Amino acid sequence: MECSGEQSGPEPQLPGDHRIRDGDFVVLKREDVFKAVQVQRRKKVTFEKQWFYLDNVIGHSYGTTFEVTSGGSLQPTKKKEEPASETKEAGTDNRNIVDDGKSQKLTQDDIKALKDKGIKGEEIVQQLIENSTTFRDKTEFAQDKYIKKKKKKYEAIITIVKPSTRILSIMYYAREPGKINHMRYDTLAQMLTLGNIHAGNKMIVMETCAGLVLGAMMERMGGFGSIIQLYPGGGPVRAATTCFGFPKSFFSSLYEFPLNKVDSLLNGTFSAEMLSSEPKDSASVEESNEALEEKQTPEQENEDSMAEAPENNHPKEEETVEIISPDPEYKEPKQKGSKRDYNQEKQRRQEEQRKRHLEAAALLSERNADGLIVASRFHPTPLLLSLLDFVAPSRPFVVYCQYKEPLLECYTKLRERGGVINLRLSETWLRNYQVLPDRSHPKLLMSGGGGYLLSGFTVAMENLKADPSLKSNSSTLESHKNEEPAAKKRKCPESDS
Repeated sequence: MECSGEQSGPEPQLPGDHRIRDGDFVVLKREDVFKAVQVQRRKKVTFEKQWFYLDNVIGHSYGTTFEVTSGGSLQPTKKKEEPASETKEAGTDNRNIVDDGKSQKLTQDDIKALKDKGIKGEEIVQQLIENSTTFRDKTEFAQDKYIKKKKKKYEAIITIVKPSTRILSIMYYAREPGKINHMRYDTLAQMLTLGNIHAGNKMIVMETCAGLVLGAMMERMGGFGSIIQLYPGGGPVRAATTCFGFPKSFFSSLYEFPLNKVDSLLNGTFSAEMLSSEPKDSASVEESNEALEEKQTPEQENEDSMAEAPENNHPKEEETVEIISPDPEYKEPKQKGSKRDYNQEKQRRQEEQRKRHLEAAALLSERNADGLIVASRFHPTPLLLSLLDFVAPSRPFVVYCQYKEPLLECYTKLRERGGVINLRLSETWLRNYQVLPDRSHPKLLMSGGGGYLLSGFTVAMENLKADPSLKSNSSTLESHKNEEPAAKKRKCPESDS
């Protein structure tokens, strides 16, 4: 995405404010293709083989449709009713139509000349219809399909929509499924529901899905409550979280804690000195990740420059978050001043990050979290067995994995460990439908799988099961229970005599 790391992020929007402002994060939509960008003046944006500037979208409402004009300018379009004359004459079937490549009188040179003259895409489509010798012989459905295909190719129509969990999850799954561990959008919705995510919760999340799960939780909680994010490596990756465009107030209740310090926190050996030994802070790590994505992006975009269908250009997906800025709370300032000032600023940020880590450690040590969400590329069993100790009893937990076998092992280990109930391993099945007049049917292409979920609830561990030293007491209790029916039997003959 074309997002600059210098800006401090968009200002919090007031209730009812649905207009696009400079610095907002938006999603560009064309047919079924999405791309997340940040609105910046005089910043060239490339989307679906079209380049343009987003200056003219500032001040318009979300959901407005724009047309790309000459010079890369965006102009709002008015909804026009399609003339009925285009499909008035139609054939009964397509059996006599032969696709020999000679039905279109206009050549590529003619179409190029029309574009050079500045003729709009709508007029080019109309001329293609008039110069087609087989158009009137096609059925009404075939004519609509032909018009839709040509409009997609020659009309540069773009809609600006507001980022949301549904839109961003669809965007990532369609074009960058590997970055979110192939988590489908309906699976993400199931995670939020099973995890009982709502405002005021104290949640723990461990995810390696580019921050998509974290952003979905923050959106649902609305800035109320607290989220503790556990991250592997040198710092959390929140590229997708930044695409939501949350105000700064949302990040005040977001804490982070390194995953490699969880064991020391459980053992009681954690100290503040352990945090100072970390080699990098999250800002520098995140910048290195973004720089690596920028280097990989042009090569992947060039490989698919010839592909037109959104379903077939998966490698081109890198453009959705290619230059996304890191979390506004951890932005790396440009080294414009002296080196001394730069080092002081870096030291200040590291100290602030260390303070946030200590706050997160204090929250985890309370061991009263309201829920746990795990969606990572690591094996879920050791993660879940360790993190469940931080969750209060009678609270939900959800674990996502792309494959079923790791969750089966996790299911077995949880049964042996105890302390959980209502364990369920599930997979959601999704199929899209085309809903159009007289031609509603399931789509031919559908998703093969969206991952698996293991969910359940925590309960208080029984001391008899948790402490092996109490086995003698348990055997004594069992003997008393076995003796109780025998005592009743002895009373029966005595009462009869």
